[in-house]
Amino acid sequence: MKIVAAPELRTQRLRMRPHRRDDADQLLAMWQDPVVVRHFGGNPVAPEDSWNRLLRYVGHWAVNGHGLWAVEELETGKFIGDVGLFEGRRGLGERFDSAPEAGWVLLPLGHGKGYAREAMLAALRWGESLYSWPRTVCMIDPENAPSIRTAEALGYRVFDRQPYKGTELLLLERAAG
Repeated sequence: MKIVAAPELRTQRLRMRPHRRDDADQLLAMWQDPVVVRHFGGNPVAPEDSWNRLLRYVGHWAVNGHGLWAVEELETGKFIGDVGLFEGRRGLGERFDSAPEAGWVLLPLGHGKGYAREAMLAALRWGESLYSWPRTVCMIDPENAPSIRTAEALGYRVFDRQPYKGTELLLLERAAG
């Protein structure tokens, strides 16, 4: 069975769904939020780049059968961010680039509630059960203490530090299960 769009997943508090065309404005707002972009290079993204990100999210599922989900609070229906597993091809070496990359980014209204951990646990369980990946990786700005805590709670451990787009980042990995 080839997966061409994100399946809907639900956790106790969250709905994870495929990205849609009408997410464009919410994505742009998220990627222009100074709190969000602080650990992603520090600069708000242009509308064109946000639109291209949305297209990349949708296309990743069609090409690879996995990718990122749009995340909403079940209680309010509000969009709070993106989480998932993707193929980044970042040129950070075989140990990093050979594994699916986990990623999570939430709007400030989703910070401090355990949402990133809750959604990523669902994404990891989904991906590992379907694809039997032996490991996944992620990269985090060493100044992003909340994201590091989330990664550690998910079982990720630092294995390297490398420069990426002008910033030295932590490279982490997690064994499946």
